[in-house]
Amino acid sequence: MISAVVGEQRAWGWVAHLRGGGTTPWQAWEGLGESRGRYLPGAQQLELLRRLNQAGHPSAALADSVLAASAAGRGRPDLELAGAVPESAFGPAPVDPAALPAGELVRVAASLLADQVADAGLPEPEVRRRASWWRRGYRLVGDPELADPLRDQLVARGRPPGGREPRVLVVGSDLATMTAHAWTHRAFTEGVNAWREWLRQLQERREVPARADLLAVCRAWERRVGKARVHVVLDLGAVPRLAGDRRSLAAPEPLAGEAGELARRVGSVLGLLVLPDARETLLTTRLRPRVEQAARSLPRTSALVVPPEARDWVEGAADRMRVGIERAGYAVHGDLDALVPRWSAPAGTGVGPAPQATLDLAVRVLLDERADVGRTA
Repeated sequence: MISAVVGEQRAWGWVAHLRGGGTTPWQAWEGLGESRGRYLPGAQQLELLRRLNQAGHPSAALADSVLAASAAGRGRPDLELAGAVPESAFGPAPVDPAALPAGELVRVAASLLADQVADAGLPEPEVRRRASWWRRGYRLVGDPELADPLRDQLVARGRPPGGREPRVLVVGSDLATMTAHAWTHRAFTEGVNAWREWLRQLQERREVPARADLLAVCRAWERRVGKARVHVVLDLGAVPRLAGDRRSLAAPEPLAGEAGELARRVGSVLGLLVLPDARETLLTTRLRPRVEQAARSLPRTSALVVPPEARDWVEGAADRMRVGIERAGYAVHGDLDALVPRWSAPAGTGVGPAPQATLDLAVRVLLDERADVGRTA
């Protein structure tokens, strides 16, 4: 009994140490403390707070939120500290928090971020500018991770989409890259399965992601505006001229895979807190700007990689897309052969977002809690 009491006092001492910004691992902690509640926080929550302390200076409010958070999604329940409580024949065994896999800590971070995003509320609707009737208009469609940032730059210059007889610019790149972009976009909008599982399902159905299927996008717009106004743009440097602007645009910097994985995990929790339309708006206007800002302060990781077993399928789909666009006679800016991937990553390279990189990003986003970077819808 005495050892159990000492173990609990040691645990409460560690909790106080972490609340004060400490970074000592549980196994190296020797101090004692007084109880501050009926139950000790879970090992996942305590270790996440220690990682936050290592990476920066979380506020007292954030520290309290971490310790009170739940570990959302599939995985183990809140775990107890090894050495703080007696072993039990029932339930999961107590753990050393430092030995927890990164994915367990991401679960807690995703729950926290979902609460923060929901509490931020929907932004005020943006007053949309109308395109000038006297200028040649444009529409930017296709790969959303390319089209959206290019459109944002044009809008910032006073060139909103639409206008008189707009050209429809269907922007894209190689199909492997566009498939990765489509997964990231879905992670920040309607939701998506894990990267490799999503690819497997696409391959089984022999489908190309909707926003990556440039031929299908061209055909849809041809029915609306006619073939002559549909342009396939694989050379992004041609976008300003085709959109009626003389100045060059900065090349888009799509997010790394761990950004999509974090959004996917946050979105699954957020879906339990708000309605579907609000969920998508909050992910795109509240979470994504925070993720983009946090990603700038971290080392860039490799892009999502198509696994070896899916490469023949992607190459075949890309070649069929290339032939279809060429035969249809759409105006093309750039090299159509660029649609077919040229694999730069070895077959043995990791093919999904790394759990540790996802955790590092989640920690940085949480530490940037006061960043006012939300966009209007």
